[in-house]
Amino acid sequence: MKKFIMIFLISLSLIAQQKNNEWVTYFEKSNYLSTPNYDETIKYFKALERNSPYIKLIPFGKTAQERTLYICVVSKEKAFTPAKAKKINKPIILIQNGIHSGEIEGKDASMILLREILITKEKFNLIDNVTLLIIPVFNADGHERRSPFNRINQNGPTEMGWRTTAQNYNLNRDYMKADSPEIQSWLKLFNQWLPDFFVDSHTTDGADYQYTITYGIEKYRNLPPKTAQFVKEKFIPFNNKRTEDKGFLIAPYVSYKGRNFESGIVDYSATPRFSTGYTAVQNRIGLLIETHMLKPYKDRVFATKAMFENVIEFCSQYKNELIKLNQEGDRFVVENYFINNNYFPLSFDVSEKSKPFLYKGIEAKEEDSWITGKKVIRYTGKPFEKIIPFYDDNFVKDSVKVPIGYIIPVEYKEIVNRIKLHGIEVKRLNEEKNFIVEKYMFNNVKFSTSSFENHFQPTYDYEIFRDTIKSKKGDYFIRTNQRTLGVIVHLLEPKGPDSFLRWGFFNSIFEPKEYFEEYSMEPIAQKMVVDNPKLKEEFENYVNSDPKIKENPRRRLNFFYERSPYFDNQLNIYPILRVIKTL
Repeated sequence: MKKFIMIFLISLSLIAQQKNNEWVTYFEKSNYLSTPNYDETIKYFKALERNSPYIKLIPFGKTAQERTLYICVVSKEKAFTPAKAKKINKPIILIQNGIHSGEIEGKDASMILLREILITKEKFNLIDNVTLLIIPVFNADGHERRSPFNRINQNGPTEMGWRTTAQNYNLNRDYMKADSPEIQSWLKLFNQWLPDFFVDSHTTDGADYQYTITYGIEKYRNLPPKTAQFVKEKFIPFNNKRTEDKGFLIAPYVSYKGRNFESGIVDYSATPRFSTGYTAVQNRIGLLIETHMLKPYKDRVFATKAMFENVIEFCSQYKNELIKLNQEGDRFVVENYFINNNYFPLSFDVSEKSKPFLYKGIEAKEEDSWITGKKVIRYTGKPFEKIIPFYDDNFVKDSVKVPIGYIIPVEYKEIVNRIKLHGIEVKRLNEEKNFIVEKYMFNNVKFSTSSFENHFQPTYDYEIFRDTIKSKKGDYFIRTNQRTLGVIVHLLEPKGPDSFLRWGFFNSIFEPKEYFEEYSMEPIAQKMVVDNPKLKEEFENYVNSDPKIKENPRRRLNFFYERSPYFDNQLNIYPILRVIKTL
């Protein structure tokens, strides 16, 4: 009998051990050196779904190579839709992994964290007060371009994914222009769920230093002021203390002002092409995690997991305040920029003001290199601490008054389709209507000499003039009194750093399509001078202003062509109109 009981107990122990082994991740089995491929990754998340009623794996889009993108929704109330999640009134946290899929710590951290929440339940309480959304791998195509050689500056994993998508898009430059199918799907997802707190997991390039993990977080005037204050006074101290209590050195994202640490570090406001800059113009908090590429992969994964836990704990502790802040932020942008007509900040810079920062670095020395022909940096591995300047005094560099709306001509439907992805309400005009508008006219237009993210970007000067116009039936009207006001203005204002115009979506407006022959234009020019003697004086001043003009017959004739009724009156005119008043 004793022998039977012993065999039975051993069998139970083996079954329990086998059951536990099912949940050991690929990363853990590899002695913390490797990460699974995409199919193996999704297989693990599907196993979590089969074994817990509190998680649902939901497809939300396809990559360019037609891999399915998934989001995990984790909820004690099984609130697996945006409507249900909003109804239970808990903060919604969105964690995004693998946008640069060579930087994949967040994926392995998420697998372990969800096991502890849903299977072993040692951290089941983490979802008491939040709804948790996790994208296991965002850039799934890049994830499968696996190699040990994808990131020369990075210490593991043994194989890692590639930075960009199969179409060679850097998704973390695509949030506004939305070229990629991945971002187009993400925008729909984001605006359906409208999370209260967003986290984007990355790995650094750059210098060597002691910190295992660094962070960037928007906290300037690209956020509603109360939200920015909340980030500075509550989240940052909370997160820094919790991370260091868990054994990981943490600092703001290390970006040197000059060549080395002695110049100080700088904290910039992110433009909305970036994930956290985008969530800021959606009036939401966005946290950028950057683990240090030279630290062991194991340490980077567990430091990332610690930060994920910090965000969940913080949102749980401040759940009511966070939800209220986001609601107030949505109202603030309308009240401040639409109703009160204050200037909307479009771009930022950093002043020369600084504060002292205790920097924990790694000593470096410069050595001559016959390869480079100059000195190169060699890190010694020896830690040091030194007070250096920290530049985080951001100020508004450029701003704009917000019109009551914008008119987009019917022929630019493709632009409207992209605008709608951002959760922006667009009205179709079903009849002709009169408006007082402002128009942009450009000059000194120049183009980049190389492509950036598949676009040749223009630079320009401009003038603004008023006009009374009659819209066409079918034109699109976008009112700016929406919670998405910041996104609207950034997309449609020419001086927005990530506007459609800046990204080159309207390059055709700068292209002349009709031309003159000299034998036709010359007699017309003669007549123009007879009809308007002052024109001759203007012409002579123009010709004498530059020897190259003086010697160029076509440029001389072009002076008259541009002032003739034959010239294209739509050349260099922005087709999107700022609506000042409806008549």
